[in-house]
Amino acid sequence: MEERRVGDSGLTVSCVGLGTATWGRDTDEHEAADQLKAFVDAGGALLDTADTYANGDSERVIGMVLAKSVGRADVVIATKAGGLAPHERQGGRRRDMSRRHLLKALDDSLDRLGIEHVDLWQLHGFDPLTPLEETLSALDAAVSSGRARYVGVSNLTGWQTAKAAAWQASWPGRMPLVSTQVEYSLLERGVEREVVPAALDAGMSVLPWSPLGRGVLTGKYRSGIPADSRAASDHLASFVEPYLDDAHGRVVHAVCTAADGLGVSPLAVALAWVRDRPGVAAPIVGARTGAQLLGILAEVDVELPAEIRDALDEVSAPPFGYPERGAGQE
Repeated sequence: MEERRVGDSGLTVSCVGLGTATWGRDTDEHEAADQLKAFVDAGGALLDTADTYANGDSERVIGMVLAKSVGRADVVIATKAGGLAPHERQGGRRRDMSRRHLLKALDDSLDRLGIEHVDLWQLHGFDPLTPLEETLSALDAAVSSGRARYVGVSNLTGWQTAKAAAWQASWPGRMPLVSTQVEYSLLERGVEREVVPAALDAGMSVLPWSPLGRGVLTGKYRSGIPADSRAASDHLASFVEPYLDDAHGRVVHAVCTAADGLGVSPLAVALAWVRDRPGVAAPIVGARTGAQLLGILAEVDVELPAEIRDALDEVSAPPFGYPERGAGQE
């Protein structure tokens, strides 16, 4: 599997990362171990999690797997902090990006993971109740204390990304942001308006989450909702439902048509498209079972011909206008 640099840093990762949002909830320790071993054997290295995934059980499962099955040196571990578990939310607040909360969350993550440092520590969103400068100071403290090697952000808007990157670059000793993790796929290209340009300008890489359009781009929902799918589950149905309308269906149809012509799966087409977008280092893919992951790994190196890439660009193009395209005639 191809290796890529993350931003302008010296950190390198595999061109596809393994997501673990379901580990500890839908994926147990034994299944997780099988997945991670298969991923590493295929040349994969980037393992992504967050402190709130499965209420911390995702990190606990990773810790168990690292202790028993896969060596710490074989993976680049990325986690996120700042999100609040449902029982912690008060007054609708979903994130706490205070320095106090973040650094305690990092310590708790390290305990669950059973390691002394993470390779990439990411802010899991924006908190309007905490000054951004305070939030970013936690990143500096994490690196200077040896608890994190590199830092990034996740789910920020374009202006938030640009402001954070500029603040970190404005004074010697502050830790540069190397990445931003955002939803990005053929069904969700909104980040191309301002987030991706901001990241490229700041020397940051993009780590797309849900690169398969929450599973819809695999084509499995074209004729209904499979009983064992996310859309059929109580806790994930609302996550998938926005992409099951006719407009998104036209994009899925184009992906499936391209896949038929190339003799590969729709998954391979969708993943290859986002993998090779400007600024992308590693799309984060997730699988409930080892069999699903092996299917992904078997087609991770598929290359799209330019004419197919152009056709997919056209059918999925997001709306652009003022000010992204300029003011036009004054």
